[in-house]
Amino acid sequence: MKTALIQFCIYVLVWFALNLTATAATFKDVQFSEVDGVRLTLDAHVPEGTGPFPAAVLVHGGGWVAGDKQQYITYIFQPLSDAGFAWFSINYRLAPQYKFPADADDVEAAIRFVKVNAAKYNIDPRRIALIGESAGGHLVSYVGARNRPESRVAAVVSMYGIHDFISACVEWKPVPTEILQLFGISEINADSAPILLKASPVVYVKRDMPPFLLVHGSKDEDVPYAQSVEMCRKMKDAGARCDLITIEGAPHGMDHWEPVPEFLWYKQALVDWLKKILR
Repeated sequence: MKTALIQFCIYVLVWFALNLTATAATFKDVQFSEVDGVRLTLDAHVPEGTGPFPAAVLVHGGGWVAGDKQQYITYIFQPLSDAGFAWFSINYRLAPQYKFPADADDVEAAIRFVKVNAAKYNIDPRRIALIGESAGGHLVSYVGARNRPESRVAAVVSMYGIHDFISACVEWKPVPTEILQLFGISEINADSAPILLKASPVVYVKRDMPPFLLVHGSKDEDVPYAQSVEMCRKMKDAGARCDLITIEGAPHGMDHWEPVPEFLWYKQALVDWLKKILR
């Protein structure tokens, strides 16, 4: 009788566990915020399984003036899904219509939305990474370095993002139009320099910021590779954790990396790093 009861209990537990295992789910155009009549939306994917899953909030590039949640950043959708991560790819307000820090505010709003709705999407709010590329790389580094309580994340991955606008502007000749549009300035001078400085993630480096992974091509013609080297050095000097993945010979952007098999190892390296940090 006792043995039969034990077997029945095991059967019930197995049945319950199997029925808790959810199928993968995809969500399109979910509104996470509205600012002055502008609807901000995201696309999301939650993997199959019981969860709660680690998650990534993804921020696309496009020079702060272009792009959306289904552009540029899409090459890491599948690697994240295959590795058991939920992901949320977001839109944000673009320049020149919306000046910085409107875009950064939108990134923070998306993080807050994901945290509040963690149970709905079966994710662990303590294991959220923030990942961005190019302009999105700058935004995630800025948000991650400021490390505000409501939008705090467990890890940041910045791919070929700008971390110091002052040093970047020294290297650029001429300064890209997108930079001027982002800040609503006409030139780099004594008046505009403080604006650039305030938007630079290096200014906010401190010991208690989340771990960062920087991914950058050594032959980046748009964002100087030195941007990631400088940021990582400053973080380490401050006692924070930073790892740098250098894609030797790679130019700017995953669009240009994708056709070259020798560059694609970054996908597995990124996933491995996230698994280690968010375990």
